Amino acid sequence: MLPRQGYAPTPHSYVPNTALSASINLDEEVTLTSTRAERDLQDSLAELFSIIVTLDELEKAFIKDAVSEAEYTEICERSLRQYNALLADETIAREFGGLEEFQAKWDIEAPRATKRLQAGMPSTITTPASAAAAGPSDRNNTSGVLILEATQDFITFLDAVKLGLLSKDQLHPLLSDVIQSVNKVTDKDFENRGKIVQWLITLNQMKASEELSEQQARELDMDIQQAYQGFRRTLT
Repeated sequence: MLPRQGYAPTPHSYVPNTALSASINLDEEVTLTSTRAERDLQDSLAELFSIIVTLDELEKAFIKDAVSEAEYTEICERSLRQYNALLADETIAREFGGLEEFQAKWDIEAPRATKRLQAGMPSTITTPASAAAAGPSDRNNTSGVLILEATQDFITFLDAVKLGLLSKDQLHPLLSDVIQSVNKVTDKDFENRGKIVQWLITLNQMKASEELSEQQARELDMDIQQAYQGFRRTLT
């Protein structure tokens, strides 16, 4: 009878690799990235993930009146600025892909955040009913200064299109000024007002330096002209 061994037998083919054993430090933290650039990229993607989730929760809270319009608008605008600032980096934007693609990859269900990110503005600005508190809707009580500002914003935007300023970073801020100044004058959903919002969404989904085609520019000019006429009719 063979004597019992106090340890498991070692196969004859196994030769311990002392060099490998010496190179492994069990106390060393395992990292998923090897360079500073890779770590920064992963941090940025994590921030984008957080912004999407936060915006979705914010939209839910606003619908339930759990936050005030002022709080909602402030947080939403800040989140949108952070989102756009991160995606202005080409490396981050390339890794991020599209919004829906990113959500599918990381199994994020955030329909309200998706809608808000596509619009690029808080609902208190894009929805006329929400803007009613920002200023009086009655013609007799509306300040002439606000009407003048809204008119100037329309004209400035239309002039920019005529001058061939067709990139997102040129047109989106100007059209944002239009919708905000209009909301200060009236809370009425006047004729073709929705076209302003639709073009804001279209521009917001473009890359910063991307330009509208000539056909799109003509359609944009016509739509905003019609919205301007609809706005003017609310003042009579």
